[in-house]
Amino acid sequence: MDFRLDEDQRAFAAAVRDFARSELKGSAVELAHQPGYPWDVARLLGKNHLLGLTLTEEDGGQGASLMDAVIAIQEVAYASPKAADIVQAGSFGAIRTLAEYATPEQKERFLPGLLSGEKLISLGMSESEAGSAVTELRTTAVRDGDEYVVNGTKIYGTHSPEATLYLVYVRFGPGTSNIGSVLVERGTPGFTVGAEHEYMSGERWSELVFEDCRIPAENVLLGPGGFKKQISGFNVERIGNSARALALGRYAYEEARAHALVREQFGKPLCEFQGLQWKFADMAVKLDAAQLLLYRAATDADDGLPSAYDTSVAKLACNTAGFECANEALQVMGGLGYSTDSLVEYCLRRTRGWMIAGGSLEMLRNRIAESVFDRRFDQRR
Repeated sequence: MDFRLDEDQRAFAAAVRDFARSELKGSAVELAHQPGYPWDVARLLGKNHLLGLTLTEEDGGQGASLMDAVIAIQEVAYASPKAADIVQAGSFGAIRTLAEYATPEQKERFLPGLLSGEKLISLGMSESEAGSAVTELRTTAVRDGDEYVVNGTKIYGTHSPEATLYLVYVRFGPGTSNIGSVLVERGTPGFTVGAEHEYMSGERWSELVFEDCRIPAENVLLGPGGFKKQISGFNVERIGNSARALALGRYAYEEARAHALVREQFGKPLCEFQGLQWKFADMAVKLDAAQLLLYRAATDADDGLPSAYDTSVAKLACNTAGFECANEALQVMGGLGYSTDSLVEYCLRRTRGWMIAGGSLEMLRNRIAESVFDRRFDQRR
């Protein structure tokens, strides 16, 4: 089996790399420490066709494969780690579920603004009592004539303070079979975006509060029975999470490698110390192994949506490799790596969060074990 990129993929990677180095690299440190969503960069990426990569051309996207999108998000991340978040939001995140299952009218209303970088979609999934156990969600949507009345709260949503549109997981009735999703626009009466809270990565989130929030019936994305479809779409988001985690680990690795070649201690470069040589050898193996598992998940995707097993394996490997390599790179660089003058400490903080977001490592291991034993393990009491 040939694990190398083909000629077209290499050409695409080179084109994205040239753009990212020219337009994004120079402001990478400033952007990483800039609070809020970088709308100017989003519009730039939209103008250069780096949003909607996995969406069909009929929907206004680029009609690219999931593998192409992985290549693009990683090349952007190598130049500007935070800019890759915008590629995630525009190709891998909730937008992918929206494009997969939306009606033609919903696509016409929402996709153009999202693909141009003028609008932003956020996922409302987690609740105070429904994190990994997402089927325990309590937010409800009750039919009332031509409208649905939504009540509940959501927390920890990526880009929730700035988003203009929210894909919200709701319960239309009791049981998992009645879980689905609705689309709620910012400014809808009864919908409040709460105060901002900050993660250790510097990212921010806001509580989403729905109090008798009325939305038109045409804003239902997936009705009762839509939960499995939503999770299938969510697997694409996990691929983006995996790709960014791995890319930031490699970014930190390359920074530390360059540092070790020139930084001298005790009269010789750091790279000549065997202890550091072994660190870099271990990092190289982890990064390469995780990259291959990520490629497998992307290339083996069925109808554009990767399998739960391949996604779980890739995310576990990429999250672990990304964090461990960022951590080791910081150790190699010492004070410089720990300083905010370098993005290595930023990479460490970001990769740590992705070990929780999009499916914790523990939940991924549960999913993998179910495939190993070909049976379902119920985590409930």
